[in-house]
Amino acid sequence: MIERLDYASLNAAAIASMAKANDKMPSIDKRLRAVIELRVSQINGCAYCVDLHTTQARQAGETPQRLDCLTVWREVPFFDEAEKAALAWAEAVTTISDNGAPEPLYVALSDHFSEHQIVDLTLIVAQMNAWNRLAISFGHLPGPREE
Repeated sequence: MIERLDYASLNAAAIASMAKANDKMPSIDKRLRAVIELRVSQINGCAYCVDLHTTQARQAGETPQRLDCLTVWREVPFFDEAEKAALAWAEAVTTISDNGAPEPLYVALSDHFSEHQIVDLTLIVAQMNAWNRLAISFGHLPGPREE
């Protein structure tokens, strides 16, 4: 796909507001946040965001094996119970039209995170879905990495 338009330039004020909101959820660890953002982007099929959040996860100390197995996180022993609860919640919120936000997932989440953290985590998921929809809609793709 070719980039359809440069949405960030065409409405820079709105994009800046969205980006600024990213900084308002500090209660979630950077590594977990990157993993959650990556998983949401995988579900949505956002190439730009998968590339971005894979890089951010590595920078935050995430291991290659956990990143390689993120799409099958339920099947591997590399994620702890808190991470599993956060991933399950992120998937449910991302696909909310399928099954809503089931009570058992919320209860599992609340076993590991404070109410403030649950709000921040849910905001991260909601905002990631918004970023994915912008990038996918307008054909925003990753550029080559300098590695």
